[in-house]
Amino acid sequence: MMKRLQLFVAAFATLAFSSLLASASDPSPLQDFCVAINDTKNGVFVNGKFCKDPKLANAEDFFYSGLNIPRNTSNPVGSTVTPVNVAQIPGLNTLGISLVRIDYAPYGGLNPPHTHPRATEILVVLEGTLYVGFVTSNTDNRLITKVLNPGDVFAFPVGLIHFQFNIGNTKAVAFAGLSSQNPGVITIANAVFGSNPPINPDVLTKAFQLDKNIVTYLQSKFWWDNN
Repeated sequence: MMKRLQLFVAAFATLAFSSLLASASDPSPLQDFCVAINDTKNGVFVNGKFCKDPKLANAEDFFYSGLNIPRNTSNPVGSTVTPVNVAQIPGLNTLGISLVRIDYAPYGGLNPPHTHPRATEILVVLEGTLYVGFVTSNTDNRLITKVLNPGDVFAFPVGLIHFQFNIGNTKAVAFAGLSSQNPGVITIANAVFGSNPPINPDVLTKAFQLDKNIVTYLQSKFWWDNN
């Protein structure tokens, strides 16, 4: 009797732990695919997208073209991110994966510090030299960095602040896979100083230990979104 009880407790603990892991990423599909459609009849929303009738799915639902085209990086941060997620490929709905191309201007092109609240990222450099890194969570706040060259791969754990900076004299190009159909992105400076409506300056003055005039100046700036 005691042994059965122990086995039951162990099985229950394993199941509970597995459910916690499952909830940490996109839900697993319950069919071959679930091509997304923009249908919100009666104001009903789902965690993801509504599904097209599988019999009506076609190749275009799983296709995107154009990631070979260099993007314009003439902007304040010197980079442009081209996403390929469920918004571009409806067939990615429920599959828990997406892709981005990132173009960086010569020396100084920056994908600013940001986080993906729903995805781990794995990045591969195709051209150029990138200084990349991420910061661990409180209380260590440890900076982990690496200089990447073509063919090098680097992973950014889910939810952690990370960045890429072009330290070469030529343009740089990278591709990254993300473990979500809709990873989301929170660019730190944009979120903190460019929120709508603005965060009370007193909050930021105390949080960043800055003069209030500096905070109001930063809040008055236009914060570029490179996505």
